[in-house]
Amino acid sequence: MNTAMPIGKDDFKELRDGGYYFVDKSETIAKLIDHPAEVTLFTRPRRFGKTMLLSMLRYFLDIEGATEHRKLFDGLAVSRDSETMAQQGSRPVLFLSLKGWKYPSWERMQSGVRRQLSVIFREHKNLLDGNMEVWDRDDFLSLVRGKADIDLCQNALAFLLRIMEEHYGKKPVLLLDEYDVPIQTAWEHGYYKDATDFFREFLSNALKTNPSLDFAVLTGVLRISKESIFSDLNNLKVDSVLQMQYPEALGFTSAEVETMTIDLGRADRLAELQAWYDGYHFGGHEIYNPWSVLNYFDHDCNPAPYWVNTSGNMILGELLRHTDQAHMEEMEGLLQGGSIQGRLHEGVVYSDIKNDEESLYTMLCLTGYLTVESKRRMGNADIYTLRLPNREMQALFGTEILRRFPRAFSQSSLVRLMEAFLAGNLPQVQEGLSRYLEVLASTFDTGKEKESFYHGFVLGMTALLVPDYEVRSNRESGRGRYDVAVFPKRAGKAGMVLEFKTAESEDQLAAKAQEALAQIAARDYDAAFRARGVKHVLHYGIVSCGKSVIVQNSNLFWD
Repeated sequence: MNTAMPIGKDDFKELRDGGYYFVDKSETIAKLIDHPAEVTLFTRPRRFGKTMLLSMLRYFLDIEGATEHRKLFDGLAVSRDSETMAQQGSRPVLFLSLKGWKYPSWERMQSGVRRQLSVIFREHKNLLDGNMEVWDRDDFLSLVRGKADIDLCQNALAFLLRIMEEHYGKKPVLLLDEYDVPIQTAWEHGYYKDATDFFREFLSNALKTNPSLDFAVLTGVLRISKESIFSDLNNLKVDSVLQMQYPEALGFTSAEVETMTIDLGRADRLAELQAWYDGYHFGGHEIYNPWSVLNYFDHDCNPAPYWVNTSGNMILGELLRHTDQAHMEEMEGLLQGGSIQGRLHEGVVYSDIKNDEESLYTMLCLTGYLTVESKRRMGNADIYTLRLPNREMQALFGTEILRRFPRAFSQSSLVRLMEAFLAGNLPQVQEGLSRYLEVLASTFDTGKEKESFYHGFVLGMTALLVPDYEVRSNRESGRGRYDVAVFPKRAGKAGMVLEFKTAESEDQLAAKAQEALAQIAARDYDAAFRARGVKHVLHYGIVSCGKSVIVQNSNLFWD
């Protein structure tokens, strides 16, 4: 068995001909073609195998090269299904990916669409050899040359499907990958309405009651709302992380990963794989992130956050730009392994992201940052419990939070500040925190209300210190509620209690800092540490006045 990992390979023929390690998903072919929906939409996070699924389906169905392609399925599960194999190479196939349709303006998008369509029509130039009507030939050549007007571009998919049916005498199958990339790009760059107006027609003309279409399979990350893109499309069957009909089609199941560890002689690493890359709940199945699993083995079983989701990054950025104290506390909890609750709705409307908490959390779930832990019914609504699925997402979530800090205060600066806190290095803590406060004073209200300031600070701490430390804020301990407590997860490490206060004038800073330390001792905030067996706790009194800050500390040891 070839154990080479197919990193970056999303062409089924290249993977099979190259002898790469392959997780067999061919049983999905039978499910898709034996009783096909008119239009099936798979939505999953990036890098979950959507392109490979469509590529496999393309090589199975395509009438062009059918004999050559049949051997690609030798030894796979589908090869043992004689009824399904009878349909191999039986249909013309139009395979189209919108993955690269990313342009910074509507003008550039229109030019890009013409170029992309030119490539597609050149790939099917053999259709010109048939008995095409003169006017159809003119339109076809206009699209080949990239000279088509925008109306013809809007109808290009439907047009090509009709020409294929006339040429082959059979209705073609449409496989459309990453259909939502242009829409998200338009949202990011401010031409969302122009793009949705165009792509609504582009897709609906091809998919809605099209007499030249056998069936279609689409993939994407998000299900864009019907009102925005799938207008009047009543034949859409959606398979998503919330509505699962093909749970094993995308991502790796627990059984598949366990088999992989045995095949590769790394069964001893299964627990590590589970902690880092398992944790997604799709239709009652535990699903691993396939991209990360493959990279883990390709990097000699070194666990790291290999997955990057650019679509989720923008959405998470929106959450952080419009966050308030309550959302900060929720994010702190997520990073510590906690959960949040809310309603989800799959029909995404991008304009709702800024104002609708449910849209934000839905999108973070669909893009892979969060996963559904459980669901319960309340009245007429489903209430979902969501959490970060694994160590990888915990790390990436924290990294994205840190990226949102002002550039003047880098992640390296935050790391040095946290190290100084944990080492009890008061001069370095004083210097670093003074700079931090100076940078963030315009963001967090340090004059009258300390809450937003210290929660922003705690969020940064949480992102840096997890999973080696547990960071908690505003919890009961002893005879009061501490502002921030940092609990080590390894024996012998020091914990910390941080008490924040504000002063009316700079000459009150030192006295207020002593007052904060006295409060920590008097209210016995160390009780929570004693209960956990932590024997060394650093106390910090942190007082600000405008952009000025003073820090005082004390050490507590006990047997």
